[in-house]
Amino acid sequence: MARRAFLSLFQKVSLVFARRKYQQVLEGETDTELQEVEVNTKKEPILSVSSKEASTRQLDDLISDLQADLENGLTDGQVLERRQQFGWNDFEVDKPEPIWKKYLGQFKDPLILLLLASAVISVITNEFEDAVSITVAIVIVVTVAFVQEYHSEKSVQELGKLIPPECNCIRGGKVEHLPARELVLGDTVCISIGDRVPADIRLFEAVDLLIDESSYTGESEASNKSTASLPESGDTTSFQNIAFMGTLVQYGNGKGIVIATGENSEFGEVFKMMQTEKAPKTPLQKSMNKLGKQLSLFSFSIIGLMMLIGWLQGKSLLGMFTIGVSLAVAAIPEGLPIVVTVTLALGVIRMSKKRVIVKKLPVVETLGCCNVICSDKTGTLTANQMTVTRLLASDGTQAEVTGTGYNGKGDVHLLPSGELIKAFSNVSIGKLVEAGYLCNNATINEDTLIGQPTEGALIALAMKMDLDQAEQNYIRKKEYPFSSEKKWMAVKCVHKSQEIEEIYFMKGAYEAVIQYCSKYNNSGMPVPLTPQQRALYVQQQAKLGEEGLRVLTLAVGCELGELTFLGFIGIIDPPRTEVKAAIQMLQNSGIAIKMVTGDSMATAISIGRSIGIYNDDMEVMSGEQLDQMNNEDLSHLVMKVAIFFRTSPKHKQNIVKALQSNNAVVGMMGDGVNDAVALKSADIGIAMRGTGSDVSKEAAGMILVDDDFSSILSAVEEGKGIFYNIKNFVWFQLSTSISALSLIVLSTVFNMPNPLNAMQILWINIIMDGPPAQSLGVEPVDKDVIKLPPRNIKDSILSKGLLIKILFSAVIIMSGTLFVYWKELPEGKSSTRTTTMTFTCFVFFDMFNALSCRSQTKSIFKIGLFRNRVFVYTVLGSLLGQMAVIYFPPLQRVFKTEGLGALDLMFLVALASSVFFALELWKLIERIWLSATARKNSSNFEVHPC
Repeated sequence: MARRAFLSLFQKVSLVFARRKYQQVLEGETDTELQEVEVNTKKEPILSVSSKEASTRQLDDLISDLQADLENGLTDGQVLERRQQFGWNDFEVDKPEPIWKKYLGQFKDPLILLLLASAVISVITNEFEDAVSITVAIVIVVTVAFVQEYHSEKSVQELGKLIPPECNCIRGGKVEHLPARELVLGDTVCISIGDRVPADIRLFEAVDLLIDESSYTGESEASNKSTASLPESGDTTSFQNIAFMGTLVQYGNGKGIVIATGENSEFGEVFKMMQTEKAPKTPLQKSMNKLGKQLSLFSFSIIGLMMLIGWLQGKSLLGMFTIGVSLAVAAIPEGLPIVVTVTLALGVIRMSKKRVIVKKLPVVETLGCCNVICSDKTGTLTANQMTVTRLLASDGTQAEVTGTGYNGKGDVHLLPSGELIKAFSNVSIGKLVEAGYLCNNATINEDTLIGQPTEGALIALAMKMDLDQAEQNYIRKKEYPFSSEKKWMAVKCVHKSQEIEEIYFMKGAYEAVIQYCSKYNNSGMPVPLTPQQRALYVQQQAKLGEEGLRVLTLAVGCELGELTFLGFIGIIDPPRTEVKAAIQMLQNSGIAIKMVTGDSMATAISIGRSIGIYNDDMEVMSGEQLDQMNNEDLSHLVMKVAIFFRTSPKHKQNIVKALQSNNAVVGMMGDGVNDAVALKSADIGIAMRGTGSDVSKEAAGMILVDDDFSSILSAVEEGKGIFYNIKNFVWFQLSTSISALSLIVLSTVFNMPNPLNAMQILWINIIMDGPPAQSLGVEPVDKDVIKLPPRNIKDSILSKGLLIKILFSAVIIMSGTLFVYWKELPEGKSSTRTTTMTFTCFVFFDMFNALSCRSQTKSIFKIGLFRNRVFVYTVLGSLLGQMAVIYFPPLQRVFKTEGLGALDLMFLVALASSVFFALELWKLIERIWLSATARKNSSNFEVHPC
C-alpha cells in the first residue's frame, strides 16, 4: 500500500519536473463542460499569416509557426483553443439599425425640416388646410426614400455566402466533412473540383489544380496552382501557392494548411472595408440640401422685411411678424419634394424599360453629373469569355478570327488577303486548329461551356472552321494532364483508319512545348527545326504576348521527343461589341473613362487601346506603384492615368477616393467581389446582373440587366434630363410664388385693397403646387442632353442664371397683373370685377409661364408643343377650372367672381402671353451668345493648340 502511494507521488513529481500542466478550456458562452487540454508552456502564441508572407515562407517553417500536423491534422483540444483565440470562420455582421430609427433619420434633410416648420406655423396661424397638405407631402416623400434605402443595404450580408457551408478537413488523423465555419488556423483542408475554398490556405499538395479567382483578382483565366515557395511577394495575382477563401476550384485537387480565417482572410479584408465604408450622398441630395438652406434664408428675409416695413409705418410688430410668417410659409414650395420624388420615380421606371435597375431614387440623377467612370475589365468591358483572335502557323501563315463567345458564330480569314478558311483549305492553319481541338477536355453544349475557358475557346475556333467533328476520326488512348510544373498537356491518339500508328497532340507554353519538337510544319510537310527558326518563334511569341494575348503553342507527332511544331494560337477575353461606341459617346459628352483591373499590363493596354481609352500619350499605373504613394501624391496623379493594372480591392477604393478628392463625381463599374468596396465608395456603383456576383450587385446602386455597357448612355441621358426637369419646376414655382407674394406685399405697403381674396390665393396655390407644376417634372428627356457636359456638383439648383430667369419672369407677371389691377381700380375701390380680372390675369400668366418653363434653353416650338401630353392635359384642366370659377354660379359665390366678356378674355390672353414671348426671346439671345462664345473659344484653340 505504501509502495503504491510512493509510486503515485513519484509520477506526480515527474510531471512537475517535465514542466507540463493541464489547462481547462471552455467552449462557447453557454457550454459548461470543462475539458483538460495538455499545453506546453514554452509554446509561443499562434498568429494568423498574411497571404503575402505565407507565399514566400518555407513550408516547414510555416507548419512550425502554426503548430500544425499535415498528416494527422489538429486535435480537438487545439481546435477549441484556437477558436477561442480567433473565433469562428465567418463574418460577423453588425446588428442592423432599428427600422424606426432609420425612418426618423429621413427627417434630417434640411428641406424636410423647413417644411415641418411650415406645417407647425400653419397650425399656429389656423391654416389647417396648408398644414395637412404639407404633412401629407412630407410623409409620402420620407416613406418612399425609406423604402428605397431599406431594400438596398444587403451587400455585407452577401459576402457571407462566399464561405461554403461545408468542407473536407483532416482532424485526428482522418478526413472529416464538417461545417466550414468550424475551421481554425493550422487545419489541413482538402479541396477538389467544384469546391469553393473555405479559408485562405497555403497549398502543400496540388494535382493539376486550377482555381477561378476572377471574382477576387479580376483575372479572366483560371490560376494554375503549385506548392513551391515564391522567391518574393507581389500582388495577389502572383500567389500561385495560395488558395483564397471564396474562390472556385475549376480543375484538379489539392491540400493546404489554413493561414487565415473569417475576417483575417483576404475576403475578410473586403468585408471589413464594406462594414466601415458609407455610401456618399448623391449630388442631387447635396443640391436639395443646399436649396433647403437657401429657401430658409429667403423665408427669414421675408419675415425681416415685413417687420421692418411695419416698424417704419408704425404698425404692430407682432401683427407684421404674423403676416411675414404667413408669407414665408406660402413662399416655400411644399410641392418640390413631391415633384422630385415623382420625377425620380418616373426616371427609374423609364430606366427599367431600358433594362437598367436603379435601387435608390436619387441614384438615377447621379450619372447626369458624373465626369469620371472607372470600370473593371473582366466581365464589364469584356465578355469574360476567352476567345481566339489570332492564328500564327509555324510556316508564317497568319489568320484572324472573328466572333465572340462559346459558339460557332464567326469566321477565320487569312492575312492579308482576307480569304475565308474552312477545314483544311489551308493545311497549316487547319492542322493547328485540329491539334487544339483534339488536345482538349472541354465541351460546348448549346453555347454553354463545360470545362476550362481556354479550352472552350479552342472548341469554338474548331466550330468556326467546321473541324468540330475531328474527334470522330481518332481514338484517345492516354492523356498527360497539365501541371504548373510541366506547363503542357498532351493526348495520345490513334487514327481510326490506322489503329497501329500512335499520334501525340500537345499544347502549352512555348518554352515547354518547343523542348519536345525537332521539326516544324511547312505547308503540311515536316521540316527540321533550326536554331534560326527557334529564334524567330521566340520573337513571334513575345510579340503576340505584347498585344495582350494569351499564347498557346501546339505540336503534333508520333513520338513525344520528335514532335512537329505547328504554331501559335492567340487567345483573349475580347471587349463587348457595344463598348467602343458607347465609350466614344461618353467621352464626347465630357466623361473620362478609366480602366481599373487586376489583370496584367499587356492585356489591359491591349483592351484599352482597342476600345479607345488608351493611347501612347497616356499613363498607366500598377497596384505596386499605388502602394508606394500617399493619398496626396495619388490625388495629384490619378486624373492623368488611363489604366490601373494589378489592383486589389483596396487599390480600387483608394483610386475612387483620390478622384473624389479632385471634386470628380465618380461612377464605378464592376462585377466581382473585388469591386464591391469601390462600388460602394463611388458616387454611383454600377454592376452587371448576368456576370456580376451577388456582392457586387448588392453594393451597387444601379444594375445593368442585360450586361450591356451602352445602357449607361441611357442612364446618363436620363440623369441629366431629370435634373433639368427639377430646375424647370423650381423656375416655375418660385417665379409664381414671388410674383404672388409681391402683389400682397406691395398692396400692404401702399395700404391698397388686397387684389386677391383668400379663396383665389388658395386656387393659385393649387395651380402652383398641383398638376400643372408637377407635369414639368415628367417632361420627356431631350435627346441632345447627352451632348452636354456633366454638370458641376458645386452648382446649386438655384443657380445665378436660374435666379435671374425667376426674377425676370416674376417681374413680368407682377407688372402685368398690377397693370390690370390698376386699370380695373379707377376710383380706388376694389370690386368683384377688379378681383376677377386680376385673378384671371394672374392664372393666365401662370399658364404661359409654365409653357416657357418646359425648357431653359430651347424654344418651345422646337421641342414641340404637344410632346409632354401630361402638361397639355393639366393646363387644359386648369383653364377649364378657371372658366368654371368665373362662369359657374355656385363657384362664383365661393370665389367671389363674375363673368367676363370675350374681349376681356382676349385682352388678358394677349397680355399674359407677354411672359411667354419675353422668355422665348431671352432664350434666343442666350443661344446666340453661347454659340458666338463657343466659336470664339474654338478659334482661340486653333491658334493656341496648347
